[in-house]
Amino acid sequence: MEDIRLVPAFLKVAYEPSSLENTFFIQEYYALMQLNDDPLGLWLKSSKIRKESEQSDQVLLTLMIELHRKIDKLTHLVTSDKPLYLPLALQGNIKAIGHGYLEFDTAVLIPKESYYARIDMPTFPKRQLPLFFEAISENLGKIVMMHKDDEQDWSAYMVACERVMIRQMKGNQSEY
Repeated sequence: MEDIRLVPAFLKVAYEPSSLENTFFIQEYYALMQLNDDPLGLWLKSSKIRKESEQSDQVLLTLMIELHRKIDKLTHLVTSDKPLYLPLALQGNIKAIGHGYLEFDTAVLIPKESYYARIDMPTFPKRQLPLFFEAISENLGKIVMMHKDDEQDWSAYMVACERVMIRQMKGNQSEY
């Protein structure tokens, strides 16, 4: 097996055995991407608006968009019988992550089995990160499908966890 560099990261995950052909999970995978690219978010990302908003407070604009998204989710919960996310059969904890890898805290996977998962990412904005992975061992999975924006957030979170680990190794227990 190749040399995999993992850093400690404690994340909650919901997952279920599935192939990339499972249409329900594929639909949710793309729906979650669209939730993050709602019309207001896309509008704000457009180059014309970015230039116009340079003189505005970016933090305030981001908070307003997140508030708008939360109102949309609440509206969906009140007006729809359908849950926002598909219920997944299994829940677990991730104890370490790497570039393209995730390691569970216990041996819960079946090697060579494919899985669909949603990970609670503690980034701003907090959100569900959908992905497909294949089990390499009973507790290690290799990510086989993840959105491009999610890959960037995953890598940034991994680097932040790595910085915390380095600070702790140097004896500086403070995270900041």
